[in-house]
Amino acid sequence: MHSDDRNAPATHPRRDGMSRSAFLRATAGAALAGGLSLVSAPAARAAANGAEQAQALDVHKMMDLTGPGVTTRFAMEATDLGIPARCPDGSLLFVFGDTFQDARVGGNWWRSPVALRATADSMTNAVRWTGSIGGEQAQQLWYYEHDNPVFSTVLPSDVITIGGSMFLHVMVNSGLGNVVWTEIWRSDDSGATWYHTGAKFPPDLHGGMFQLFTWGLGNDGFVYVMSTGFQRDKSLILHRVRSERITDLSAYEPWGWRDNAWAWGNPPTPVLEGRFGELCLRPLDGKWILTFFNAGDYRIDGIIMDTPTSNLYTAHRETLLWGGAWGSEDDTHVAQLYGGYVIPGSTLNDLSLSVSQWNTSAGWPYRVMQFRIQGFGG
Repeated sequence: MHSDDRNAPATHPRRDGMSRSAFLRATAGAALAGGLSLVSAPAARAAANGAEQAQALDVHKMMDLTGPGVTTRFAMEATDLGIPARCPDGSLLFVFGDTFQDARVGGNWWRSPVALRATADSMTNAVRWTGSIGGEQAQQLWYYEHDNPVFSTVLPSDVITIGGSMFLHVMVNSGLGNVVWTEIWRSDDSGATWYHTGAKFPPDLHGGMFQLFTWGLGNDGFVYVMSTGFQRDKSLILHRVRSERITDLSAYEPWGWRDNAWAWGNPPTPVLEGRFGELCLRPLDGKWILTFFNAGDYRIDGIIMDTPTSNLYTAHRETLLWGGAWGSEDDTHVAQLYGGYVIPGSTLNDLSLSVSQWNTSAGWPYRVMQFRIQGFGG
């Protein structure tokens, strides 16, 4: 386990892709001008619709999962994502993206990915940190130099546990929105150490919709993978792969429409049109759940389906959290939100999500929060 040099450049790269600020500002639906945050028309419509739908779901923010006084002891006051998984040893592991020691984007000691261990309360599923990977302070999971001549940072996409091993899919970026390749790392000690599996996927595969992954293990021996691009302007496609061949690109079978029928092995056809960001697909309570950042409508949505191949247009779908304006937030409206990962221990009717927020104008807040959503599966 290695860490980056604490004296490495603190500024966040722009390079060939968008800056972090431009990336989120363009897709969050908030126009930031003159130091003020103004809600766009889609966001305003979302807020109006959300006020009506919020009555059907019991939604509230439980706590900040990261930030000053929360993750200070791990030297990670500014971070995002927090993708959770149950480890083979039974503990919880949360994997984070770009992380800084100071409470601002671009602060000291830039790392990504990093991870924390946790437990969750048996009644409320409230997360409590028990330690960090790499020592008392959270270390980068493997060594590389940020903003090197080839790429700027490595961002986690999703993590899955299969038997006694964990697999982490990551996107290697040269500036946000410019994925140069994706790859899979593996841990055989519940996340303590990681090594490269050799799996490396091209960024332009399937029209660029095979960059940002989410995956879930079925009871049929297949891992089901939903994916999109990392530009927040692409739709969703679906693949499956035998769990023992998860690192073999040739073993991924696309789900597609051809000759008036859906079938495995057909060229991939979008299973849901739209503009998608972060995704989370999980088997849950005998069903499957997909939660995702709906970039086109500035909100986090959830879909409950019988199987990963269910018709996503007719499956049960609700908005779980709505985007909002800074200074006008409440339990159901979050300014510049993204992410939305299902925390283990959740049920369809009592769902816990790790949700990110980043004020791109001020550089803070840049944090992960826990939200509890009750009534979704009712």
